[in-house]
Amino acid sequence: MEKIKKWHKHYPSEISTTIKYDEKPLHAFLEESAKVYGEKKALYFLGKELSFTELYQESRKMANYMQKLELQKGDKVAIMLPNCPQAVISYYAALMAGAIVVQTNPLYTERELEYQLKDSDATLIVCLDILLPRVTNIRANTAIKHTIVTGIKDYLPFPKNLIYPFIQKKQYSIVVKVEQSEDTHVWKSMIDQTSEDYQSVDIDPVKDLALLQYTGGTTGNPKGVMLTHYNLVANVQMCDAWLYKTKKGEEIILGVIPFFHVYGMTTVMINSVMIGSKMVLLPKFDAGDVLKTIQKQKPTLFPGAPTIYIGLLNHPDIKKYDLSSIKACISGSAPLPAEVQEQFEKITGGRLVEGYGLTESSPVTHANLVWENRVSGSIGIPWPDTDSAIYRMESDEEADIGEVGEIAVKGPQIMQGYWNNQEETDNVLKDGWLYTGDLGYMDEDGYFYVVDRKKDMIIAGGYNIYPREVEEVLYEHEGIQEAVVAGIPDPYRGETVKAYVVLKEGYTVDEEELNGFCRKHLAAYKVPRLYEFRSELPKTAVGKILRRKLVDEEKENSKESSTTI
Repeated sequence: MEKIKKWHKHYPSEISTTIKYDEKPLHAFLEESAKVYGEKKALYFLGKELSFTELYQESRKMANYMQKLELQKGDKVAIMLPNCPQAVISYYAALMAGAIVVQTNPLYTERELEYQLKDSDATLIVCLDILLPRVTNIRANTAIKHTIVTGIKDYLPFPKNLIYPFIQKKQYSIVVKVEQSEDTHVWKSMIDQTSEDYQSVDIDPVKDLALLQYTGGTTGNPKGVMLTHYNLVANVQMCDAWLYKTKKGEEIILGVIPFFHVYGMTTVMINSVMIGSKMVLLPKFDAGDVLKTIQKQKPTLFPGAPTIYIGLLNHPDIKKYDLSSIKACISGSAPLPAEVQEQFEKITGGRLVEGYGLTESSPVTHANLVWENRVSGSIGIPWPDTDSAIYRMESDEEADIGEVGEIAVKGPQIMQGYWNNQEETDNVLKDGWLYTGDLGYMDEDGYFYVVDRKKDMIIAGGYNIYPREVEEVLYEHEGIQEAVVAGIPDPYRGETVKAYVVLKEGYTVDEEELNGFCRKHLAAYKVPRLYEFRSELPKTAVGKILRRKLVDEEKENSKESSTTI
């Protein structure tokens, strides 16, 4: 008998608190969609379209080729691609061949790439032609036996495919000539010359891994999160249930958020394949390109991150575009400022709600209801079959209502553990509960709130200060586009609060004005003592601001200043 939770009373009748999940491998859904939707367009990429039938056929061909390269069940395939057709094809091909996907950020340096390939034991990598030199330079230090190389031009329509190499040369100042060899393979010739007759592999969806997804690595080395087929299927079917007004076979999902991030992979790529939606892919975020794409392609669903929505809202021509096709957006990866939510909804007429999750939970665990009651500043309520609790710090006791503690989650989407890292696994997985490292609380109505990362909490003069609270106030200032707050070393207070700020175009704001503004809304000990104005803030590929990088910069600067005195 399912235990009734405080938040279940908010569920509308259309959403069940528990779901029967399909125990099938992820690639089985591509096969089903090819049968059901056939010639319906599965994806759009810079003018090129592929039907579900074509996507399935090309995935089968690539699976066959991978098997010819002696890829075995359980081997790791690294995919180092932006959002493009090849990212989707190679993902499903690897799973068909029985492999485990290792999503790899195309922006990785050689050092970061070498670490991930060595840690995962990947034996095959799929990469862009302009990334080949990076792969080649570190390959000898890894277990990589084969490299499959593709280019953006491979899936561009005529005449874009002829023009693109010149654009690429101008943009990246690099021309890479790729030649077929025993261990380097050219994508286009493989697809053209390989049959679809791959050998089907028996997969246990509950036990077999589909993915090693490396965490952002904002603190220490990234860890490989082990996610099974079932983990990912469950989370996407939860997402489908949450967005109950969407219709199978009819939605168009905008894929701006990268597939090498688990949020983009689940909410755009896997979700589109499972419900027969057309995915509209963009290889990188450019506000102008996104606005043009929304107007032309008319997406109905737009998963994103606050920095993406902020970037669009601050585009000078946003009002010239028709964005009314958008029905729903779930924002993840960082706190969603209320101001951004309100402005974006006003311009699009759609719904934008904040959600919450981690790589370790495939990723979503909580979200606000899209069409019903939502609470500004809250991450919402747990998804179906997901339990959540707040635990007191360094204790196994549940916190009281409203008391800040560590957020823990439990459900079918929770990872199996960290790859080759039992110690870290034991630190965060306890009796099926995932301890997130995030500080938060639950209100008496069952809504959850994130206060901050456990490691990001600032202790100044004995006071606990949560950066998110200060950031929310800064975002209320009309001149601020982006803001992040961090604790930096202070000989007297231990730490002091510093705000890093990006101003909106056309605004002039100084430290004195911000200080006065913050003092109206915050207790004195929470007000930033220092402000730094920047043209941009360091971010991950998915748009999460790297607070830790700013803190490291401060520490490095303080070291240098102390040695020069």
